[in-house]
Amino acid sequence: MPFFVIFIVVPLMELAVFALVSSEMGLGNALLFALLTAIIGGAVIRHQGMSTIFKIRQALDRGKIPIDEIFDGFCLVAAGATLITPGFITDTIGFLLLMPPVRAAIRHLIKTHTDWAVTGESSFQGRYTQDPTVIEAEWEQIDENEPGSGDDKV
Repeated sequence: MPFFVIFIVVPLMELAVFALVSSEMGLGNALLFALLTAIIGGAVIRHQGMSTIFKIRQALDRGKIPIDEIFDGFCLVAAGATLITPGFITDTIGFLLLMPPVRAAIRHLIKTHTDWAVTGESSFQGRYTQDPTVIEAEWEQIDENEPGSGDDKV
């Protein structure tokens, strides 16, 4: 059923909305508007994506699991996919997903209606911490029965 909605119903809705918009604005303006939304959306996604990556790294450095940041990254990928798809409905969904308050509301809705196995307040070892008793070394196993191995003096 979801595939039916995605591949049949959504494109039909997009065509109907595009026909409505182009009848009001003109076909050229509607096409230009659709192109501009894709370009602007791509630029905004690039900026917010870099910001999200930076926030993920900060959370990892603090020793926190970056659940909220990963969710934001997922929403940005979804926004990018909907903004690339031509149409005004998908562009609206994409631009809504670009807004941090909308992402926070969706995240809150999901958290309240599901049981997340991991919480954002959990901590784990940061990526730069290391046990001071660990000594790194390289080694090679030498078989004492092989000729030329060991401390044979010739």
